[in-house]
Amino acid sequence: MSTLKRFFQDTIIYGFATVLPRLMNFILVPLHVTALSTVGYSVNTTFFVWAAFFNVILTYGMETAFFRYFSHSEKKEQVFSTAFISLTVTTVLFFTLVFIFRDYLIGLVDLSPKYFNMLLAILALDTLVVVPFAYLRASNRPIKFAGIKIFNIAIVVLVNFFFLWLVPDYPSLVPDFVLDRYSSEDQVQYIFLANLLASGATFLILLPYFFKSKIEFKFGIFKQMWKYGWPIMIAGIAFVINEMLDKILLKDMISEDVMGAYAGCYKLAIFMTIFVQAFRMGAEPFFFNHSKQENAKQIYANILNYFVIFGSLILLVMVVFLDFFKILIIPNPDYWITISIVPVILLANLFLGIYHNLAIWYKLTDRTKAGMYISIFGALITIFMNLALIPVIGFMASAYTTLAAYGTMMLISFYFGRKYYPVPYKLKSISVYLLLAIGLSAVSFNYFRENYLIGVLFVAIFLITVILIERKDFKQILNQ
Repeated sequence: MSTLKRFFQDTIIYGFATVLPRLMNFILVPLHVTALSTVGYSVNTTFFVWAAFFNVILTYGMETAFFRYFSHSEKKEQVFSTAFISLTVTTVLFFTLVFIFRDYLIGLVDLSPKYFNMLLAILALDTLVVVPFAYLRASNRPIKFAGIKIFNIAIVVLVNFFFLWLVPDYPSLVPDFVLDRYSSEDQVQYIFLANLLASGATFLILLPYFFKSKIEFKFGIFKQMWKYGWPIMIAGIAFVINEMLDKILLKDMISEDVMGAYAGCYKLAIFMTIFVQAFRMGAEPFFFNHSKQENAKQIYANILNYFVIFGSLILLVMVVFLDFFKILIIPNPDYWITISIVPVILLANLFLGIYHNLAIWYKLTDRTKAGMYISIFGALITIFMNLALIPVIGFMASAYTTLAAYGTMMLISFYFGRKYYPVPYKLKSISVYLLLAIGLSAVSFNYFRENYLIGVLFVAIFLITVILIERKDFKQILNQ
């Protein structure tokens, strides 16, 4: 099997398993926006904003550091044991501090004590399975990884449908002890409960991996992993700011209604975020494992080229058929007041995906601090542009700010990548695909909304252009 075919295979398997929670939104978002008001959806969004933030702190870059040292170490069991022990100890310390400052933190995150406790439980369980999941990926066991992830997602989906659809719509099918305790006024709690039950089940399944090697902590290995990982943690915090701060600021500077509608329409970028996340899951271990190959840089160049092709196609298709997807995924018209953010957010996430691809230069050369600085710069753009523009142009400020932040990060990474780890990217074809997709999307959204005949024509123009440019490479890949 060719290297590129193996990459695509692993990306599909890992991506399907890891990104399925995002694809799950295709099923759950209509359920959530129907069951919850925009204010209720605001509470749901706030919960997961803080979950993302604390998750970055609790893992402190250890997952990526694990890949870096596990793939090249001759003492893999020591790397596994050291990473697992360090995450376990720091998690215990973190929750000790949370217990001490609990009242202050509840006020900070603006969640009720019940929701806060559920958040902590989910965080603890998810942190403890980071290393076992990373081990499955690093040791090329995608099927088992996918199976566990799919089981996790199945629990989330089933519990959501049980409490948000079956119980309120078909109470005669539900046991009395459930009906007696059911709260139609606080339905958002059942979304959090679903995630808690799924995290607990996943923890139990992966429990045997906690004992797969000797309990052995090597300070030297930990020191190396910490040195490699802490800049990734800072970059992760900056990424959460880029991805989540807009929602918190809209809630505080405009209203919970607008924030909930914005967060709901943001979900219409689901297929782009799925694609980007799938790429990351397959690419990260792939880049490390193949970095010593003689033609590694050419492989990386080809991967970016294909990434841009598929990402640009997703952008164009989503914009052309936006009003169809709007009805399908966000059936509650109360959320449509922010629909104009979607093309901008789609493009922003495409730029983010390109940035992740370009980021190999600092990961492979152990310059992870560079990634930290780039992400911090993006976070500063996010903070200052949102604060400056939300009072002027409202919620569209957050969409434009996200695009500016990710676009700037992409360009900075490309500039420094050419200096420290030059890869022969196909800049001409990449530029053609991006400009063509952006141009056709802009024309479709502004002048041909819901004109699907013109939309199909635009998609055909893009695909024909790709075939004409890439026909030789396609034939070569298919013949391998």
